[in-house]
Amino acid sequence: MRRVALHWQIIIGMVLGVVFALILNPFEWGADFISSWIKPFGSIFIKSLKLIAVPLILASLVKGISDLKDISSLSKMGFRTIITYLATTIVAVSIGLVVVNAFQPGKTISEETRNELIESYGGDAESKRQVAQKQQESGPLQALEDLVPDNIFGAAADNSNMLQVIFFAIFFGISLILIPEKNALPVKQFFDSLNEVILKMIDLIMLAAPLGVFALLAALVVEAPSSDLIIALIYYSVCVVLGLVLMIIFYTLAVWLITKKNPIEFLGGIFPAQLLAFSTSSSAATLPVTMERVEKELKVDPKVSSFVLPIGATINMDGTSLYQAVAAVFIAQAFGMNLDLAAQLGIIGTATLASIGSAAVPGAGIVMLVIVLGQAGIPEAGLALIFAVDRPLDMLRTTVNVTGDAAVSMTVDQAQKNR
Repeated sequence: MRRVALHWQIIIGMVLGVVFALILNPFEWGADFISSWIKPFGSIFIKSLKLIAVPLILASLVKGISDLKDISSLSKMGFRTIITYLATTIVAVSIGLVVVNAFQPGKTISEETRNELIESYGGDAESKRQVAQKQQESGPLQALEDLVPDNIFGAAADNSNMLQVIFFAIFFGISLILIPEKNALPVKQFFDSLNEVILKMIDLIMLAAPLGVFALLAALVVEAPSSDLIIALIYYSVCVVLGLVLMIIFYTLAVWLITKKNPIEFLGGIFPAQLLAFSTSSSAATLPVTMERVEKELKVDPKVSSFVLPIGATINMDGTSLYQAVAAVFIAQAFGMNLDLAAQLGIIGTATLASIGSAAVPGAGIVMLVIVLGQAGIPEAGLALIFAVDRPLDMLRTTVNVTGDAAVSMTVDQAQKNR
């Protein structure tokens, strides 16, 4: 009997999770049963993916850089990668601003609904504000200082310090290129073997993907906010979704024009990674699957994917940046504020830079949003307005983040082939 493809298994798991939650939710004990006995399996699945995120980035980057053998190849690839990621982020923020200004969703939020949300989510908004306040009070070079770890083991122990791990891996890989080949060979062989072991771990973990997404979606349904709040924020959600769809279209057109790859083949190749990103809301957790699909299905050179994708999972947050632009203007509209061109250009710059420091984990974008709001002079209490629908939108914007990583890896790979 023919085995069902992974992406269909994941879809079936998602659908069954939603149906299961809808059946049990009307019962008084249903939500508690799902939270206590079903949700933990989803948490275990996410943890197992995060478990290998740091060793995957370390092994794949060191392997990818050492395989180049030429420091000039590394500098050219790195320059192309960073510039392309920044360009796509600027496009994403601009799309978000165009959509939100065209539809003006904030003007549909009533005073009663706003007060209710602020009262309900004020505590969460305050905690996010305090975290972002510490980042705002830091010096202009704090981001550069934070890039360099004082202890690689300490950095590797926290998934939110991926940039520090990437810095160490790039530094280590460059040093490996610069020493005599006979001395570097044992170390390179170790990282090559480590990379193979991590990839096999990915295969084993993905066997549990349908069960994991079943648990995640079931928990999301029973923990979702009331329908009244969803209706009050429906226009905002539509704007975010429309912007994200336009961003997907942008990616497919860019891939088609630059690499000549059929858009259907591109989307089909990355589809399982998109589904996993949707389920986990984590670019870092999805990274192993993204790398596997890009290399096996989209035929990107592993030397390119092992360099471009780990960096993209950390600094390329196009979906998050688009959401920050829409959310900032939406909150301003809800409070009756009219943002001028200068303020909106400031949002483009701030959201682009904020996306670089945004951790590749669920909900990180909302912390960075506070910095965007502060730059534009928008009341930070407005964060409470979007908490009600942030989780499902987080799932969608993570899907766009992962798609963007795959698209950039293909364009960089094409550029390397054309050299």
